[in-house]
Formats: sequence, C-alpha cells, structure tokens
Amino acid sequence: MFKLWSTILKDVRILLRDKVGILLMFIMPVILVIIVTSIQNSTFQLINKNKLSILICNKDKGLLSEQFILAIDKIGLFKVDQLSKNADEIMINDQMHRFDALLTIIIPTNFSNEVKAKAKNSSGKALKGFGLQSDSLIENKLSVSPLTLYYNPIIEESLKYSVQGALGSALQLVETRETLRNLYFSINEKPLPEKLENEMLNNQTKINTIPTSHNGNKIVPNATQHNVPAWTIFAMFFIVMSLGGNVVREKISGSFIRLKTLPTSYLVGLLSKQITYLMVTILQAFVIFSIGVWLFPFINLPALRLPNDIAGLILVTFICGWCAVSYAICLGTFAQTQEQANGFGAVSIVILAIVGGLMVPSFALQGAFKTVINFSPLHWCLEAYQGLFLEGGKLKDVIPNLIPLMVITLLLQFITILGLKRKNLI
Repeated sequence: MFKLWSTILKDVRILLRDKVGILLMFIMPVILVIIVTSIQNSTFQLINKNKLSILICNKDKGLLSEQFILAIDKIGLFKVDQLSKNADEIMINDQMHRFDALLTIIIPTNFSNEVKAKAKNSSGKALKGFGLQSDSLIENKLSVSPLTLYYNPIIEESLKYSVQGALGSALQLVETRETLRNLYFSINEKPLPEKLENEMLNNQTKINTIPTSHNGNKIVPNATQHNVPAWTIFAMFFIVMSLGGNVVREKISGSFIRLKTLPTSYLVGLLSKQITYLMVTILQAFVIFSIGVWLFPFINLPALRLPNDIAGLILVTFICGWCAVSYAICLGTFAQTQEQANGFGAVSIVILAIVGGLMVPSFALQGAFKTVINFSPLHWCLEAYQGLFLEGGKLKDVIPNLIPLMVITLLLQFITILGLKRKNLI
C-alpha cells in the first residue's frame, strides 16, 4: 500500500509540472463549454424568441399582396421590412447587407389578379362538384407566378426549408381565404362574414409537445443540458494529451527498466496512473458541472439542472473517466514518441467525438456510420449522461449504456497488458 501511495504522489508531482497538460484538461474544456453552449443557446433563441430579418419587394398593386405580407408578419418568425417596388437584384443585395437581412421575397406584378383567378377557378370546380356550375366557366389549370426568394448563403439548409415552409403556409392562407370568399359569395350572393371567415381559417387543432422522460418530469431540456455533459466527456478523453505523453516519456527515459530492478512491479505504477488521472477526470466533471450550475446564470445562459440520481451521476462519471484513462494509457503504450501520442491522441478523440454524437447528432449519421458509432466509447458515455440529464433517468435506466462502455474499458486494459508484455516492460 505504501508503494502505491508513494507512486501516486510521484504521478501527482509530475502532473503538476505539466502546465500545458493542466491547461488542456481544465481551462480549454471550460472555455469550450461556455462558447459552444452560448452559440447553441443563441441558435435556440433565434428559433424560439428572436426573429429573422426579411425584406419584401412588393411589385403588385393589389390587396392580396398586402394580405400576404400581413400573414408573413403574423407568423412571428420574421421581422419584416419593405423595399421599393422598383428594386433590382443589385439593390436587393445592397439592402440585405444594409439591413443585415438574411432573406428577401419578391412578390410578382400580377400576384393579386392571379391568386383571385386561381381561387375563382378552384371554387368553380368545387361548385361543379355540387352541380351548381357548368364546365364552360371553369378553366382546367391556373397557377400563380412563383415568388422569388433571395437568401444569404450562410443560412443552413434546415433553416432555409423551415422558412420556405412558413412562407408557403402564409401563401396558402391567402389563397384559401380568397377561395372561401368566392364559394360563399357564389352560394349566398353576399360577402363572407368576417367572424365566420376567422373561425374557418384560424380554428386549427393545437399540437402539444411533451418531452419523454423516465421519471415523468416534463421540463424541456435547454442548450446547457445538451452541451455540458457532452463536452465534459470530451474533456475527460482529452487527458490523452497528458497521460499518453507521460507513458511514452517514461518508456523513453528508461523508467520502466529502473522499475524492474526495484522490489516492485510496473503494474503498481500503472495502477497509480489510473487512480491519479481517474481523480483528474472526476475533478474535471465536478468543475464543469459546477460552472454550469453556478456560473452560467450570471452570463445569461440557462443553469445546468443536475439529475435526481446523484449516486448514478457519480458512478457514470467514474466509469466514463476510467474508460478515458484506459484509452490514454493504451495509446501511450503503443506510441513510440510523444509526438505520436499527442498527434494521434488528439485527432482520434476528435474523430471518436464526431462519430460518437458529441459534434454531430447520432441520429443524423447514416449507412455504415450507424454501425461504427457503437465502437466509440464517447457514444456510450454520451448516451449514459443523456439518460440522466435529458431523460430524467436513474442508474438502472442507463445500465444498458454502461455495459458496452465497461466492455470497451476492459478490452483497452487487456490490450495494454498485452502490449507491455510484448515489449518486455512487465
């Protein structure tokens, strides 16, 4: 026990001398968590609270184009500004930069007349179905000239499709209102009452959104709940930059050979490194979670809500940290130089993070990546944390995620032992 304790003290002293390693293990992950959470929270705010700036160039003189603009404004997604009806493409580009607008809609000249003609034709077909109108008054096909949408290339495809869907809904509202007015007038020979019109157009069935959870908690997860656990895992595995290099340095310096001449075993040194750096990973998690709980509210970010099962959180953190330590030692065992350990270690962690769902949502991966994802330890770490933080689960609910993680950890330990024996180091 004394040998193990002495070896742990030695590893702690070595760790404290590694200022760059400490920076990578603590300061950099904290900065990363704050920046990424802030960016994603701003994105959530953009979608849920803020509005996209949109310019409208209305070349039409009719009433329906004004109704269309009003319908766009009522969606609640856009901040609407209007351009001169004589604006050309060059002027539109200039105005988009001036207003910092992401979108511009061009309403064509005959928009109102074409919508009226289409609505009249549609209502005529409906009346014909009731036997109230002859074929001679119905044209087979009428269409409205397409709207033109200019958009800033920085807009992601998903947001662009959402915008197109919202604009399509506004356009459909205008066309439907005009069709209803035509139908009502044709049948009753008087205008459609405004109250009835509003009732027919706005009486939509509401959609209630409820997040699933294991404990029945209906709290909607925020950007903090998504990002803090994910980047805590990334920080844990990034100890490969310090621990992997430490193992390589001891191999190069001859520490392994000297240990073989002493009345001890390198397995004691290996256990010491695991205990020391396991405590580092737990400390990383404590620091990052504490920042999420206490600091985030002071910088206008949502506070981190810890799971109800604190014991489960501690055990999941322990297993995730042990897996990160096992990966770092395994990599250091087979790396020939510190440059190899640091370079391959950093790149491999980024790749495993991408495949594991930390940087790209796992549901977005397709094809062979659906299989590869199961071999990333970061994926199983993330699944376990999400089960606690996002789904309100307890330890028993994340056991299916911890079992593969334990298998990967034990496999890394086994490979490390084989590597040390093959190099005659133990």
